[in-house]
Order: sequence, then C-alpha cells, then structure tokens
Amino acid sequence: MLDIKNQTQEQEVLLEDLLAELVADAQLVVYNDDQNTFDWVIECFMDILEHSSVQAEQLAMMIHFKGKATVKTAPKEILKPMKTALTDRGLSVVIE
Repeated sequence: MLDIKNQTQEQEVLLEDLLAELVADAQLVVYNDDQNTFDWVIECFMDILEHSSVQAEQLAMMIHFKGKATVKTAPKEILKPMKTALTDRGLSVVIE
C-alpha cells in the first residue's frame, strides 16, 4: 500500500511540474542580421505577432542597436508557431 501511495504522489508532482511548464511564460527573441530590412522585419512583426506599426518599429530599432530583443512573451506552446513563421520569413529567432 505504501508503494502505491508514494507512486501516486510522485505522479502528481510530475503532473504539477508539467502543467507549470506549459503555462510559464517564455520569450520569443529575435536577433539582428544583415539580410533583412527594417521594413521587412516591421511587416513580419505586424503580420505574425499582431504588433502595431509603432511597436513593430520600436522593436526593429532595438534589435538593430542592441543585437536582439524580446518581441513576445507567452507560454512556449503559443510561441512555437510564431517562431516557425518568423523563421520561415528569414528572421533569426529563438525561444528562451
């Protein structure tokens, strides 16, 4: 009986850890490169991330001057398709 109780408690802890990881916010980070224009990066942010033109322009400037910027914060599962879409358009993107 004791083994079953311990095993159930371990499974509950693992499930709680998994749920916490799924809802925890991750960051979508875009890195500067020499291939993409400001206009293209801004367009990508507006289309994929649904940022306003002002927000997209500010992020593009941050990326240019600082080398990278966090462009979106959300649970990892939400960010994954956005990362794929931005990568498909030629941007350098990671999820942290």
